[in-house]
Formats: sequence, C-alpha cells, structure tokens
Amino acid sequence: MTGRPARLLAALLATVLAAGCGAAEPGPQPWHGGRIFLATGNTTGVYYQLGGGYADVITRHLPGYEARAEPTGASVENINRLASGDMEIAFSLADTAADAVVGRGAFAGQPQPVRALARVYSNYTHVIVRADAKITKLSELRGKRVSTGSPKSGTDIIAGRLLTAAGLDPDRDVRRATLSLPETVKRMRAGTLDAMFFSGGLPTPGIADLISSAPGTYALLPIADLMEPLATRYGSVYTTAELPKDVYKTKLDTPTVTVANVILVNTDMPDQLAYDLTRLLFEYQADLVTVHPEAGNYTQQSASGTDPIPLHPGAARFYQRR
Repeated sequence: MTGRPARLLAALLATVLAAGCGAAEPGPQPWHGGRIFLATGNTTGVYYQLGGGYADVITRHLPGYEARAEPTGASVENINRLASGDMEIAFSLADTAADAVVGRGAFAGQPQPVRALARVYSNYTHVIVRADAKITKLSELRGKRVSTGSPKSGTDIIAGRLLTAAGLDPDRDVRRATLSLPETVKRMRAGTLDAMFFSGGLPTPGIADLISSAPGTYALLPIADLMEPLATRYGSVYTTAELPKDVYKTKLDTPTVTVANVILVNTDMPDQLAYDLTRLLFEYQADLVTVHPEAGNYTQQSASGTDPIPLHPGAARFYQRR
C-alpha cells in the first residue's frame, strides 16, 4: 500500500493504539508530512520529466515531505488515481480535467473531486505519419493503422475528437491501437503503424528520438483546420498554434491544435499544503527549467487562469498575494 491510503491507515492505527493506552494526545493526521506521489505520464514524455523535477523540489524544499513521480497512462488515469487517494498530485490536460469537474466524457455522470494548483505550459498535438504513405490530411487516415496514445490518456481523448472532427469514426474507420508513447515509437520504426497521435510539450523526447532516427521517413500532419468543429463542440479549451520547424528539424512549421496542462490535487488537500506546493512552482521555477524548458512557459498570471477547473483555495490564496 502506498500514498495517502497508507498514511490514513497509519493514522487510524495510531489513534486506536493511543486510545487503548489512555493517551490524551490525538494520533498523527494523514496530511501531516510523509510521502507525496505525483501521477505523471509516459516515461519518454514531458509530464514524467517535469514531474520528476517537481518531486525533487518538493523533497528538498518542503520540510517533512518526500515526493516521488510515478509513470502512468496520463490524464484520465491520473485523475482517477488522484480521486481515489492513490496519488496526491496529478498532471492533466485541461480538456480532460474540465470533463472530470463536471462529470462528462470519460467521467460521465461522476464528477471528480479535483482542483487545480496551476495552469502550466501548453501541449501540442503531434500527428505523425509515415512519409511514404502520402497522407496529407486527417481524413486520409481511413483504413490506416493508427496509435491514439495510452489507454485513459488525454492524447487518446484528443485523438478521438480530432478523428471525429475529420469525419471518421475513431473505432471503425481506422485500425486503432491504444499504445504508450514508447510502444508507439517502436511500432512506427518497425513499420507496423501508419500514423500516431501524441499530445505533449516541446520537445517531447520520444518524438524527437523517432524523427531524428530516420530523417525524411516521418512527417508532421497539419490539423489546425479542424479547430472550428472542435470549438463548436468543446468551447475555448482548444487553441491553435504553429509547431515550430526548429523543434524537430522539419522543413516547415506545422499548424496544430493545442491545449493547456494543469497540475491537480484532491479537494481534501489542506489549504496550507496546496499553498506551499503552488509556491514551490514559482520559487524554484529556474530549477524546473533545467529539467525541461517547458517549465519556463508559465507565470503567476497565466498559472492562475485554470477556468473551467476551479483553483484549490490554498492555490488561490497564493495568487492573491500578487
């Protein structure tokens, strides 16, 4: 047993033992020090890198706590584990987190008890195809072998929505595989996939390795033309941006769809702990930038803009100090 459940059990046992000995002092509270587990993502993605850096900052600069980053399938899994008490902090795409708050999509009818500490960098949707497949637009993926990302990941959700916006049924019109980024890259190299989706920061290490391993073999597909049907259905949670050509040494910038990332905690986290965890994101931001440059892409003003995901009261108190 790990994470907060273990601490809850320890607190309960301590309370029982204290009562049996006639002690007047209460047992330790479950949030008073101990381990903090961070739900991140695939091991070759930015979540995992930044999560490891954040865990190190927490361990070094928050007395009484030791933090550890855990690899996961990303957004949906992260929120489920956060809500269950298995994790204390979770990275998530903002669209998935927005679904969780109101109980729709993967969380249909079951709103999740999550709140935001911060909005951080934006994820760029990478749609990569084999150049020899001559695919120029998303609708041409019909009948192709496509990885839409890890099960229960934000990438899988975005991929499904984009395929639908392109007029394709994600489960019938493509030969869909839900694979982790490392497995997806492996199969792209082997030629057993025609295309892949991944939503990540720039650069995403696994994608950089894939493209640089065989220059000219892979191409990034422009998808910004699908923004209108996405916005009509899902509102302002999605935006568009150019994926710069110098990131992966491609010939041209690639117009794509972006979505913000948020750092989440459970609603029952004490206000002071949420305040301190938010504070560390800014006091030691320079340390996080050395882990991955995307850590430089948030400010106190931008980080507080988590709508429609409510800020945790402790995080809100931190931003009100400005």
